Amino acid sequence: MESKRPQTAEIPVTTALREVTEELGVGPLSVSVVGRLPDVRQELNRFVIAPVVGVLAGETRIAMDLEEIVAVFSVPLATIVSPGAVVLDGEFTKVRGKPMYVLQHGERRIWGLTARIIKSFVEEWNAPAPSLRDVLLRHLTVQERYA
Repeated sequence: MESKRPQTAEIPVTTALREVTEELGVGPLSVSVVGRLPDVRQELNRFVIAPVVGVLAGETRIAMDLEEIVAVFSVPLATIVSPGAVVLDGEFTKVRGKPMYVLQHGERRIWGLTARIIKSFVEEWNAPAPSLRDVLLRHLTVQERYA
């Protein structure tokens, strides 16, 4: 979940839950918030994103707001955290003049701000205990960990 700059005095978790409700039609009771990642700056639009990590309740139905997002797809957790999954894209880095990361999943190429957030997630996942990984794994079944 991404938490854009909070409206008024909202805290990042409240903002993230509001955004997931608006964009995906998922109510806050269907999300178990397990942690926060460091803020990420999006220079072009001057956003500060406050990433929030959450787990959806099993079989949560998604109802996209097509005016907010184009598509929804999933990437298995095991794919995201596998060594070398998120890589520096040398060619794109040259073009943009700053480090640009990418996660390739099948025909999906995840890049830009989303890839930077995923990279931050992987760094937190690999941090020494106690870590986000430990908290997150308590919320997932064995099947969900590797699906």
